[in-house]
Amino acid sequence: MWHELKERLRTEAHHLGLDVLRVAPAVEPPNADKLRPWIEEGCQASMAWLGRDPETRQNPAALLDGARSVVVVGCFYRPAEESLAHLADPGRMGIAAFAWGRDYHEVILEKLERLREWLHGHLGQEIPTRLLVDSGRAMEKPLAHAAGIGWPGKNSLLVSRRFGCWLLLGEMVLPLPLPPDPVERDHCGSCRRCMEACPTGALDKPYRLDARRCLSYLTIEEKEAIPTDLRRAMGNRLFGCDDCLVACPWNRFAPKNPPAEFPSTPASGASRLLDGLEWDKSAFHLRFRSTPIGRLGRTRFLRNLAVALGNWGSVEAVQALTGLLREPEPLVRQHAAWGLGHALESGPRENNGHIIACLNAHRALETDPATLEELNSALRQAGRGGDSSLT
Repeated sequence: MWHELKERLRTEAHHLGLDVLRVAPAVEPPNADKLRPWIEEGCQASMAWLGRDPETRQNPAALLDGARSVVVVGCFYRPAEESLAHLADPGRMGIAAFAWGRDYHEVILEKLERLREWLHGHLGQEIPTRLLVDSGRAMEKPLAHAAGIGWPGKNSLLVSRRFGCWLLLGEMVLPLPLPPDPVERDHCGSCRRCMEACPTGALDKPYRLDARRCLSYLTIEEKEAIPTDLRRAMGNRLFGCDDCLVACPWNRFAPKNPPAEFPSTPASGASRLLDGLEWDKSAFHLRFRSTPIGRLGRTRFLRNLAVALGNWGSVEAVQALTGLLREPEPLVRQHAAWGLGHALESGPRENNGHIIACLNAHRALETDPATLEELNSALRQAGRGGDSSLT
């Protein structure tokens, strides 16, 4: 009976556009015990919620009274090879591929809700359930590993023989004893491509991500300033980083065409950096309200944009950074000042006179201590370079 129900669930999931469905028992999944030492090392950065009540987080039975099974589902997405070329253009926005379409939280949750409706109809009654998409206290990747969807890769992400690294996950916790699927074994072997691809060294140990150095964390989750020593490595990345995903050789076995809900070509990701200056708060909301970028908010978007403009360092970028120094949010001005300083150091020298005049003018008006420090740091750098425009 329960095996048949699981297969019926799997069939219905595919009809709903879920690319994979497997089942794990509602017990502590493999590798869940690695959470505590990871937190003790501080690798969670400012994501303090990950350290709250780790025993509950490691135990899926705590997610629902009477939990017996966890149905784990995945949606496939994948950027087209040619679509990744925008990362090589410093004047365009680098947006992680999962954010090119609708917010995956909404997409997967809608599918899980419809799957639950089908289950209730099939059973002829409603039963307690818990639906999760990157929320609650579920350890999604260990549960997906326990369900046999894939294994934890050296990039700390789930790797699948069928989908590579390109899966977005969701869960439905049930009080039903569905038969579990076999656990997938590790197929990374001696490969270290993902670790070598990381631009900041955040993957300094196999299977361990230090969020404090991860560009995805810094551009998406970090609420305060981007650490100065990691800003150059951001390049043109405004939201996320796919380097360790793209590097995985298991991607070559993944399908070429993802579903329309997760486009393989960028919309926002193809935009020019300069386009971001045209979006006031209302325009930003309208453009990104249904995408993951909307949760970032305009202030942090402009923070990231200022770093990307500084790394670009062109004449147009310098003009844009000058405008960002007039933004009301100190966090934006702070990073705009850094961007001008970096452009002064590494951009075309014909920009230098304008940059130094701008830095001096804004230093006389600035009241935010962090921004003042960035302005002074940029001017000190110009002085060390012996630029005659300082005098």
